[in-house]
Amino acid sequence: SVFSATHSSVNSAGLLMEFAPKLAVMWSEEAARDLAVRIADTDTKVVSGMDGLLELASMEETQILVTAIVGMIGIRPTMEAIRAGKDIALANKETLVTAGHLIMPLAREHKVQILPVDSEHSAIFQALNGENKKEIKKLLITASGGPFRGKKKEELKNVTLEDTLKHPNWVMGRKITVDSATLVNKGLEVMEAKWLFGMELEQIQVVVQPQSVIHSMVEFKDGAVMAQLGTPDMRLPIQYALYCPERRYLDGERLDFAKLGSLTFEEPDMETFLGLPMALEASRTGGSMPTVFNAANEMAVAKFLRREIGFLDIYDVIGQSMDRHETRKHPNLDEILAAEQETYQWIESRW
Repeated sequence: SVFSATHSSVNSAGLLMEFAPKLAVMWSEEAARDLAVRIADTDTKVVSGMDGLLELASMEETQILVTAIVGMIGIRPTMEAIRAGKDIALANKETLVTAGHLIMPLAREHKVQILPVDSEHSAIFQALNGENKKEIKKLLITASGGPFRGKKKEELKNVTLEDTLKHPNWVMGRKITVDSATLVNKGLEVMEAKWLFGMELEQIQVVVQPQSVIHSMVEFKDGAVMAQLGTPDMRLPIQYALYCPERRYLDGERLDFAKLGSLTFEEPDMETFLGLPMALEASRTGGSMPTVFNAANEMAVAKFLRREIGFLDIYDVIGQSMDRHETRKHPNLDEILAAEQETYQWIESRW
């Protein structure tokens, strides 16, 4: 019943004409005014900015909020929705990576569910359905390894943007595709899983599964391992979050094990792909450091996508940002957002 966008009003107008939501939000006032003109003959209300997102997040008619907006801009609306008693279908990593210490207690206080939309977290969530979480030994988060799996640091010095954006299995946005290549994305998923499932970092293991058929696994104290398998199709975790625990029919390709033949597994190369060990370091430090890790990566990837820096420079931007940061141990939301801006400003002044 609602719609939020940061892209053009032209693209948004087509979606609104097709789905006719009650409320639409654009980030800029100018885009909102333009959109309102384009859809003037509909009943959709158009609002803008953070106030618009907060209005959308707390609408009385809604039961669940899909938090899929990119970046830390999604944190405040998510918290507003939780306070309004809405379940959260979470597709925004930054919400838990940077503010998990605020989000999870708030969700418990207001008795709302945080339902994961990421394929890896959805797989764990599905594997835990009906199980006693106290009996978990560890979570096994799978990774494809990205387009550069098997390469060493020397081979990555001159890789191009085009090479980086050729993910072997998934069709994703440019930013998350780069994050997959650096293994930053897997680091963010580990950080998120820690909060989402109440685990210690030592209970979370990353396993490279190049075929992207096993989406993640849970190992229990008795040695049993529960896995969720499927084709690399994001429609399934999205649908499961929206209708959980009901499983509705979903058309599309099915796994053919005879054709698949085999599944293979590897350890992640954390000497070459520093995104994962850096994320683990940030998470162990805690406080405001995960925010710095996330913000530095966002800016570094943006610069890489604009061809201003090389692939390996992404790690240098993140590492230097973390090294110079003085961690705030228990940051509130304003301090989290301030740490983000401080990191952006520091990077801009040096890169």
